[in-house]
Amino acid sequence: MKHPLESLITAGGILLMAFLSCLLLPVPTLNLALADRLMSIFHLLDLNQLYTILFCLWFLGLGAVEYFVIRFIWRRWFSVERG
Repeated sequence: MKHPLESLITAGGILLMAFLSCLLLPVPTLNLALADRLMSIFHLLDLNQLYTILFCLWFLGLGAVEYFVIRFIWRRWFSVERG
């Protein structure tokens, strides 16, 4: 049987991961030559589009790393084995 507060705990976990992502906010900065090159490769109109894509990829990457780290910690030290 599921715990009655499982949905609340899941939402709290998602908010915690978002908070951890905000703490790790500094996105790698690009120099102007690299930014121009990436804009020409991906046919972007301005630098705002490039940084929007860069921020999205950065947060997706951080979220995936955080998910696997938190899952490893949970399974290693906090999970209750059912036997």
